[in-house]
Amino acid sequence: MNDFAFRQVHLDFHTSEEIAGIGSKFSKQQFQDMLKLGYVNSVTVFSKCHHGWAYHPTKANEMHPGLKFDLLGAMIEAAHEIGVKTPVYISAGLDEKMARRHPEWLRRFKDEKTANFPSPWAQDFMHPGFHEFCFNSPYLDYLIKQIEEVTANYDADGIFLDIVGVRPCYCQNCIAALRKDGNGPRDEKAVMALAEKVYANYTARVEKAVNSIKPGMRIFHNGGHIRRGRRDLASMNTHLELESLPTGGWGYDHFPLSARYVQNLGMYYLGMTGRFHTSWGEFGGYKHPNALRYETALSIANGARCSIGDQLHPEGFMDEATYSLIGTAYKEVAEKEAWCTGAVNIADVALLSLEALNIKDEGEGLAKYSGVSEAGAVRMLLEGKVLFDVIDTLEDFNKYKLVILPDRVRIDGDLKEKLDGYFQSGGKVLATGESGLNREGNCFALDIGAEWLDVNPFKPDYFKPHFELKSLRNSSFIFYSQGQKIKLAGGIELGHREDPYFNRDIFTFCSHQHTPSSLNNAGPGMVEGRAGIYFAWNIFEDYATKGSLVLKESILFALNRLLPEKRLETDLPAQGITTLTEQKSLNRYVNHLLYASPVKRGTGIEVIEDILPIYDVNVSVRVPHKVKKVYMAPRKQEIRFNQENGKVSYTVPKLECHQMIVLDY
Repeated sequence: MNDFAFRQVHLDFHTSEEIAGIGSKFSKQQFQDMLKLGYVNSVTVFSKCHHGWAYHPTKANEMHPGLKFDLLGAMIEAAHEIGVKTPVYISAGLDEKMARRHPEWLRRFKDEKTANFPSPWAQDFMHPGFHEFCFNSPYLDYLIKQIEEVTANYDADGIFLDIVGVRPCYCQNCIAALRKDGNGPRDEKAVMALAEKVYANYTARVEKAVNSIKPGMRIFHNGGHIRRGRRDLASMNTHLELESLPTGGWGYDHFPLSARYVQNLGMYYLGMTGRFHTSWGEFGGYKHPNALRYETALSIANGARCSIGDQLHPEGFMDEATYSLIGTAYKEVAEKEAWCTGAVNIADVALLSLEALNIKDEGEGLAKYSGVSEAGAVRMLLEGKVLFDVIDTLEDFNKYKLVILPDRVRIDGDLKEKLDGYFQSGGKVLATGESGLNREGNCFALDIGAEWLDVNPFKPDYFKPHFELKSLRNSSFIFYSQGQKIKLAGGIELGHREDPYFNRDIFTFCSHQHTPSSLNNAGPGMVEGRAGIYFAWNIFEDYATKGSLVLKESILFALNRLLPEKRLETDLPAQGITTLTEQKSLNRYVNHLLYASPVKRGTGIEVIEDILPIYDVNVSVRVPHKVKKVYMAPRKQEIRFNQENGKVSYTVPKLECHQMIVLDY
């Protein structure tokens, strides 16, 4: 697995049977030339698409009616001839050909529809789109035969299975299975338990089918998101592919959040973006080369390999504009790989994931994978240049100086026991909103120096810090999220709440938005106790939805107070990102600096075009080793540094998109 490719392309080929001449313009030489132009060293090629057709001779399926030769075989041969790997794609969850022949095999919802809004799949057969299958049906046997066939007949470098996951289903096969076990479709826990069982059976059968033919072959089951806290699901793969197209609905929040979680799972992983201006299935749409440069740099800075999504034209020719675009990014990645291989992320802080705790924190659409509070927390940490991981409760808390409990982390017995052990080892927490309360939500389960009284009936209300913010003079600052009423109980009050005169209602309202502060002290709003610091609002949710500077600077004040000796400090602007990794076998640290400013275009699309250079970026890093040399990679340009009391300080003369600074020890 140590040959896991850095520069991959996911070559979609979902092609309707209504199009003729499939692959008619495929050229081995042109295919190879485009892969070389793009600096690609792995391309995922198609056995079967969402329409259900195979792109090779087959007994287990049917070849696309417009295809006259073995396109899959030709692509594998061409790629391997120039040293490019070829994982093979099989559409597992979608097969439109069979959906129309066997609608009884489809996944169903309670209302008998085949999808629910906002699913991308069709809800019926009167709208264009694909229909998802249930694996608790004869379809699974049909699919396994296809997997066995392509594994046996082709020199594939892995199997990529798409559109799969734990899916609650109300088809007649699932209802019969529920009733056989003494349950019924109204028992939601039983429905979910069956969904888990069906998915586990599917992955086990796939693993058996592949490994019985080619033991150890890579297998990945793609569901569009790696669920935090579900290590059991992650382990059903040989590696992980983090599908995260910023312009395709995932946004720029999702990848850092997902990568900072999976990096602790001990598996190879890649970040999957796309060359599309929008998302999958967009012909003739391209993002700016700077966007791909930034997105691939973000991947390697977070310990991931890279994958860029493309879609092949039905006639089988590779688009030169696409591979020129991809090559702009991958040329830089190729030059940087040596400083990324085997690198381990270094973190001071852990963000305890709400998703991992199975706490509802969903955004809209694909943003649900980032959540709201988690997305807000990650934005603050990135903008504050804090070195962090995202963790579940199986992670070793003692690896970190501080654990963040964002907004809704109520403390039960197991988590309390783990936190108590962490506190005994000197660890601290930063808790916000409901976090720190017991499961019932009626008292604090942690010693944060305060006593819980009630949910604050005033919303929004105000925060009056007892310290100066970095960018603003002191004032009564509006906090929009739900607040909690607390009183001091042995802690240090770092700021207090102020209620408005009244809540906005039909007979009590003032001005355009909300009522001003009454300026009366309504009790503590920020408290420091033995366990750490507590804020009485859902601050991270507030930052995700409102983005107020006051929220971020209040949190960063708390972080700086709890982390007097941070591992890394820099004056990189807010939109910059920094990570610190170590290649222990090579005796060096690598500091990644990135800078770009996504802007909104159209409706909900973030784009990157202009990347302005940043000059004279100051960085200091605390390391336990005597540093011998500091240089900028990959050009190996040495820069002056000073090391004093374990702190290495240097100035990066110019940062344009991405720069690695290497500290040899």
